[in-house]
Amino acid sequence: MEALHIEPSEDTPKIYFEPEVELYVIEGKSLPENAIDFYKPVFDWANNFFNSDDAPTNFVLNFKLDYFNTASSKQIAKLFRIIENSPVSENVLIKWYYDKDDTDMLKSGTRYSKLIKLRFEFPINED
Repeated sequence: MEALHIEPSEDTPKIYFEPEVELYVIEGKSLPENAIDFYKPVFDWANNFFNSDDAPTNFVLNFKLDYFNTASSKQIAKLFRIIENSPVSENVLIKWYYDKDDTDMLKSGTRYSKLIKLRFEFPINED
């Protein structure tokens, strides 16, 4: 499976999906002008990856977002739904990082964990 790397900008997060080293990260701010267009390659990659014969037996997706807007929130939910509906969803763990003082980010992650049938952990961001 091919990697997916999208460099961050002032308004878009870094996307680093690297199957070869089993590292999957979405990090930074997500305020793209057109969230649907920005996240389309992520959805395409996820659909291919999670429904392939090489689908992971153990997959950790690290969310390290500082901030995301409403349009991004909908796209993040869509990504979670793609994973949730895949044949390997029971092998997936979402690590939703948050700064210890950022209760809004923790609440956002907790909301997703109640809506989506995936395993979530909420580590404090130590960076």
